[in-house]
Amino acid sequence: MRSLIPVAMTLALSVSLSGCQSAYYAAWEKVGVEKREILVDRVEDARDSQQEAEEQFTSALEEFSALLQFDGGELEEAYEALSDKYEASKKAADDVTNRIDKIESVAEALFDEWETELEQYSNASLKRTSQQKLSETRLKYNKMVRAMRRVESSMQPVLSTLQDNVLFLKHNLNASAIGALQGELGTIEKDVKSLLKDMQTAISQSNAFIADMAG
Repeated sequence: MRSLIPVAMTLALSVSLSGCQSAYYAAWEKVGVEKREILVDRVEDARDSQQEAEEQFTSALEEFSALLQFDGGELEEAYEALSDKYEASKKAADDVTNRIDKIESVAEALFDEWETELEQYSNASLKRTSQQKLSETRLKYNKMVRAMRRVESSMQPVLSTLQDNVLFLKHNLNASAIGALQGELGTIEKDVKSLLKDMQTAISQSNAFIADMAG
């Protein structure tokens, strides 16, 4: 919640994370931060984590391509560089999953609250307008989350390929091992290209949802 309240307040409220989610959201509401704001903040975090993952996976592909062009020097250093890129990509992928999970948590709470509050209206016209807005928001939210989960799925083939190659090189640090991996480049390039396309779609969906929630 960096942009919503001071860091000190964030640290104080974070204690609630270990308890009930409803208590956590209630604590934020006491300081004037509604679930809607938390949702937008988490979508922004997820979008940023996808952009970070995009950079990490692109860098890993570049490192793998460079490794296949190895023509002398310290092969172990080349292996360690690829291993580092794999670990960074895996960490980025885990962060994306964590961010999406957090979005779904607060969205569920927000939509449940919204549904409950619809029954409190005495003005039928206002109730219909709010119900329509809820339906529209849910549709846009679901579209965004599906795009994010598609990114999550698209990362796995790339990670699997990288892991296989890192493990193979770990026990075969010789020039012939590089030759054995030549056929892998086309596969990983195709998977990364597909992943980056999915990421751009999800990022665009995130930006659209943020803009809609702010409107």
